[in-house]
Amino acid sequence: MALENKLGITDSAALACEEEKISKKKAIRLFETGMLDALEAGKFSSLKAIHKYLFEDIYEFAGEIRKVNISKGNFRFAPLMYLEAALNNIDKMPQSTFDEIIEKYVEMNIAHPFREGNGRSTRIWLDLMLKKELGKVVDWSRVDKEDYLLAMERSPIKDIEIKHILGAALTDEIADRELYMKGIDHSYYYEGYTTFRTAEL
Repeated sequence: MALENKLGITDSAALACEEEKISKKKAIRLFETGMLDALEAGKFSSLKAIHKYLFEDIYEFAGEIRKVNISKGNFRFAPLMYLEAALNNIDKMPQSTFDEIIEKYVEMNIAHPFREGNGRSTRIWLDLMLKKELGKVVDWSRVDKEDYLLAMERSPIKDIEIKHILGAALTDEIADRELYMKGIDHSYYYEGYTTFRTAEL
């Protein structure tokens, strides 16, 4: 079953295809208009704004904190009862070095604040932090999909691996739209990956 959406699509594969197409167009606009650079790096309010802009034409819940518990494989993301506190703590985390930025990124991934579209939104949020704090972004074309996914799965316990993978892919080409778009490419990072399980509360 497809998520309830504004497009009236009931087939999950068709929805995923349309969602990717629409969110990519919005992501390009976010980049080209300068709206992204106007956001405060590292704040949840900025991540909410990114998510809302990308998905507001598809989902009613765009930019809203999820109202369900979700898990991927055997990993449960932050439970609803602790989610807002977790997001407040993430806002306060330092972000002046590469290690601090990745640690903040890992914590936001554990929080997984939205019902859908966390990966794309949070990668844009990550690049915004890297750009404003270090004058760098990730060249996602140099990040192997499988290595990235495995490292992100393990990052709540040990973040050295994801730091190594993303650190090796840093570039100072912060104005390159193609590099930016590689991080938004939904199929590149999630094709064939474990689906989410949800529990309505």
